[in-house]
Amino acid sequence: MNVEGIEVAQHGGKLDGEPAPPAARKVFVKTYGCQMNVYDSQRMSDALAADGYTGTDRIEDADLVLLNTCHIREKAAEKVYSELGRIRDLKAERAGRGMETLVAVAGCVAQAEGAEIIRRQSAVDLVIGPQTYHRLPQALSRARRGEKVVETEYAIEDKFEQLPSPRRAAIVGRGVTAFLTVQEGCDKFCTFCVVPYTRGSEVSRPVQQIIGEAEKLAEAGVREVTLLGQNVNAWHGEGPDGKEWGLGRLLFRLARIPGIARLRYTTSHPRDMDDELIEAHRDLAELMPYLHLPVQAGSDRILKAMNRRHKAADYVRLVERIRSVRPDMAMSGDFIVGFPGETDADFEDTMELVRTVRYAQAYSFKYSPRPGTPGAAMNDHVAEAVKDDRLQRLQALLGDQLRAFNAGMAGKTMDLLIEKPGRRPGQRVGRSPWLQPVIVDETVGEIGDIVSVRITGTGNSLFAEPV
Repeated sequence: MNVEGIEVAQHGGKLDGEPAPPAARKVFVKTYGCQMNVYDSQRMSDALAADGYTGTDRIEDADLVLLNTCHIREKAAEKVYSELGRIRDLKAERAGRGMETLVAVAGCVAQAEGAEIIRRQSAVDLVIGPQTYHRLPQALSRARRGEKVVETEYAIEDKFEQLPSPRRAAIVGRGVTAFLTVQEGCDKFCTFCVVPYTRGSEVSRPVQQIIGEAEKLAEAGVREVTLLGQNVNAWHGEGPDGKEWGLGRLLFRLARIPGIARLRYTTSHPRDMDDELIEAHRDLAELMPYLHLPVQAGSDRILKAMNRRHKAADYVRLVERIRSVRPDMAMSGDFIVGFPGETDADFEDTMELVRTVRYAQAYSFKYSPRPGTPGAAMNDHVAEAVKDDRLQRLQALLGDQLRAFNAGMAGKTMDLLIEKPGRRPGQRVGRSPWLQPVIVDETVGEIGDIVSVRITGTGNSLFAEPV
């Protein structure tokens, strides 16, 4: 799952038809990390709205500041502590004016570090893990009484069972695309990754909960739904027919919901791509031809050290099989350079895999040791200068492939989902089937429309005209 580059503010709001309390409290929510954190922030905003909070985009006005955090790399965690230092000063300034400010830390840093966050930053009032945010209103009530609250003990099933489904009024206005969590946790235990320790073991959300939430999204005007999970293609559950369903069967069922025109899913693990899911890419028109399938490295020796439990050739064969049923499939991936013990030859194996697969998009990072993971205790760590050089070379190759993929769209006709206004007057921005932003004239259609366009210009964004 992409974890770099998403750092957004999510703002709650009062639900339609629900009067605000006499002195409505304001909340500012800031999200770091992956798409699942974005989804979690939206659901926390829903819970807070029901608890009398209204959203604000000005942190200076907030009675509650909530940071939803990421722990996948050291830089992401340190960003949080840096932000908390600034919030401490803001809290003191508001206190001097007789205004109370509660500070809450949620997400994976909260789960990994718990009470240590309050020890390092006394301005924090509440620490709540990613599987316990359905308890957020009760935890805040305790914090308002002066208690320092740490809520990180959980059974992941509790979250799915107790979490109220989002109300239509809370969804309206969020746009025509939406995330929907169907699976959480990870049993793979890659030696570089903290997810099994912060999100727990793999648990699949019940079928009826997923269908119910997707129906509410469709009723609120959502046209494209992206299913989320740490290993989303490991999802399984008992269907209404009493049979065991996998992700492929679930996608077919969701495609029957009126209004849902497009489906995606992320993040996938190569070991969980079964026949039914591959066939869904062949047979289901609503399933978009874009697949995020991380491999992390192209060297079998490094893959074994990472505990990925597949070889580079297995991954390449899987990509070839997927493209055999969907020739226009665009591939996305994740790569780590400089894993302990990685040699020049190992890195060249990664470069060769990238040349073979040809990616439309990819995320690449230097290895960052995370406390408590096996990788952090390994010997033969790679020098930072070597990591820097390898990352630059890999990103240059991936950048060339991205530009080539976009350039190959010139003259192509495609269906475009119009998603939002453009930056300039008279423009709208749509989303291609391959997740590219496409700029069109506002006369082409309304937000939420799916229109046929021809690509007239390429670059970081594409430009199109109606067919």
